Amino acid sequence: MTDDHDSAADVGHDVDEGRTTAPMSEYTSRDVGVGFVVLLVGLAVAFALPLLGL
Repeated sequence: MTDDHDSAADVGHDVDEGRTTAPMSEYTSRDVGVGFVVLLVGLAVAFALPLLGL
């Protein structure tokens, strides 16, 4: 049996480092900003639009 690696799982981190999880992955302040904007849009859709009756 050959040791077949999923190449998509190797993208974005050091393969020799071993298994990593998302909270351990590096992220930039731009990533945080995009996440915050997504949060605001989600909150607006979930709460503001129903209150406005749209």
